[in-house]
Amino acid sequence: MRPSLPAHRRSKESPLSSDAIFTQSHAGLFNLCIVVLVAVNSRLIIENLMKYGLLIQAEVLFSSKSLKDWPLLMCGLSLLIFPLAAYVIEKIKARRPATAVAPLHLINLAAALLYPIYVIEMFQSDLLSGLVLMLIAVTGWLKLVSYAHTNADIRAVKKDGGKIELPAEAPAIDYPDNISLKNIAYFMAAPTLCYQLSYPRSPRIRTGWVLRQLGKWIVFNGFMGFIIGQYMNPIIRNSTHPLKGNYLYAIERVLKLSIPTLYVWLGFFYCFFHLWLNIVAEILCFGDREFYKDWWNAKSVDEYWRLWNMPVHRWLVRHVYFPCLRLGLHKQFAILVVFVISGIFHEICIAVPCHMLRGWAFLGIMFQVPLVLVTNVLQRKFQSSMVGNMIFWFFFCIVGQPMCVLLYYHDVVNRQQLQLAGRSK
Repeated sequence: MRPSLPAHRRSKESPLSSDAIFTQSHAGLFNLCIVVLVAVNSRLIIENLMKYGLLIQAEVLFSSKSLKDWPLLMCGLSLLIFPLAAYVIEKIKARRPATAVAPLHLINLAAALLYPIYVIEMFQSDLLSGLVLMLIAVTGWLKLVSYAHTNADIRAVKKDGGKIELPAEAPAIDYPDNISLKNIAYFMAAPTLCYQLSYPRSPRIRTGWVLRQLGKWIVFNGFMGFIIGQYMNPIIRNSTHPLKGNYLYAIERVLKLSIPTLYVWLGFFYCFFHLWLNIVAEILCFGDREFYKDWWNAKSVDEYWRLWNMPVHRWLVRHVYFPCLRLGLHKQFAILVVFVISGIFHEICIAVPCHMLRGWAFLGIMFQVPLVLVTNVLQRKFQSSMVGNMIFWFFFCIVGQPMCVLLYYHDVVNRQQLQLAGRSK
């Protein structure tokens, strides 16, 4: 390093500049944020416990009615009949190629979705029990759609003389050898919504790793339960309907609820998409563990939806978006169809357990469409990826989620009060 050697050899951006912030490593700053968050929130938790005591009530998470929802448990177990029916339908098609099986699959799919909805409404189940059953039923329904659609496409490819592509790390299998109970059972249990002949497989099950992940899963679920009982529940109970009465007070409640809601949402993401799906994948030796991408760096709302939930994203692209394009629909209209279908299923998963149809979840999803356009315009105008990222965090996490929680809570409470008033008369 002689003094005559140049110290500045090329143009470089500062590590924290807007043009370089997403390409630089900020592991040290991330660790600092974690340390600060732990310190600050530990103080807040201690202060809250000293001031209010332990506010957690068992009925907040599990009511006595939840323990009586045995019909929902039986319904959940009997949902296995629909994958079995799909297997029988495909077996008939494999043995008798001339048989038209599309109507049979449609009947099976309709029954697979309407049956749990009927049971939940019939027995007026508790919210938590109904929500779990609907999530299981919708997940199974999406898998059955993929199973029927993919097998139909495989037959079309083979009819045209084409060859079905298999992953390099997946066991070799061909149609109709895949139409077996073992094959569909693995698919229904696997952490994916997209059916294919075979999947990349990991060599062995790491038992110690599974136990460590399971321990983390228990700890984080306990953390979410604590936040809900100690912070969210008191805030929600002391609030009013956000669209009725004092709007300034409603804004204050939304902002106060936003931080604990954000913690619970991030905890749910970590528990389900990282811990639980990886545990299931490890037990089943399922090789592809890309259940999410770096959605926290999303520069726009549409990019977030492409990165946040990879199983659902792949299903929508494979079974909705590209089929729409093949039908001749415009790209933008196909995207709108994707959002509409996503909104419908979000509404079903929430409205059915709440025993009412308000449309807040559907409207929340559809609100993302103009928000996508706004973030894209602002990003082009300011030439900064930070703008879209900040808008995403603000509207989706700080405003959207606590608003939905308050809307559904007060609608459910108002419905229950009307029912009690009707019974007293």
